Amino acid sequence: MEAGQLAALTAQDLSVVRTPYIGIAFVLVVVFAAIAITRMPAYGEDDRSLNIFPTLRRLFRNKRYVEGVVAQFFYVGAQIMCWTFIIHYGTMELGLDEVTAQGYNMVAMVIFVTSRFVCTFLLKYVSPGGLLMTLALGGVGLTLGTIIIQGMFGIYCLVGISACMSLMFPTIYGIALTGVGEDAKLGAAGLIMAILGGSVMPPLQGAIIDLETVHLGTVGFPAVRASFVLPLICFSAIAIYGRRTSVAHANVRTSHLE
Repeated sequence: MEAGQLAALTAQDLSVVRTPYIGIAFVLVVVFAAIAITRMPAYGEDDRSLNIFPTLRRLFRNKRYVEGVVAQFFYVGAQIMCWTFIIHYGTMELGLDEVTAQGYNMVAMVIFVTSRFVCTFLLKYVSPGGLLMTLALGGVGLTLGTIIIQGMFGIYCLVGISACMSLMFPTIYGIALTGVGEDAKLGAAGLIMAILGGSVMPPLQGAIIDLETVHLGTVGFPAVRASFVLPLICFSAIAIYGRRTSVAHANVRTSHLE
């Protein structure tokens, strides 16, 4: 694409998203104003100032929590990568136009929302760690399909990953904060900050895609497919976390029965 065409396309894209964001900004200003003029309830005895450094020391000694923050980092990175680069996969690998490729992105989000209800129901019958491990292993399998399988089935695998991602964020969040007590007030902030993965991982995948071709020995492999090795690593790490917490949950349950 020539520089002039790129500038025109950029201006068109900005014009599309500008109005919604102006509306969001206006709503935020109204909310902030409402908070500023609203009288808030007084703090009770249980709302004392946090002892930050002792709390941090306890949290850092809690392996389940620390590993949960890492898992959350990888999850958010995987989610953003899988959703962002559906369009690139469709256009570069399959030759689809951008509108059609974006349609697959929308389908992925619908699947994500639908699967969240299904997975929430399943939590009545399986442990959170077991469900997380199962979802992550499903993500691993579908990501491998995205990398290895050519043609439309590859993008079907990529879209299907959203079903596996649907309940990962709240499940990791809940597992990581189990048993931390009052430290959850600060621990929750660490889990929310783990969304930094969504800004770290996608540029790395984009850099791989920009290579156009990844050479494995004497064989050239399409970079857009090879780039999904990063989500593959992310889902593998989440599966390990789910496995560890599932085993820990089973051990605790066994000890209680004894």
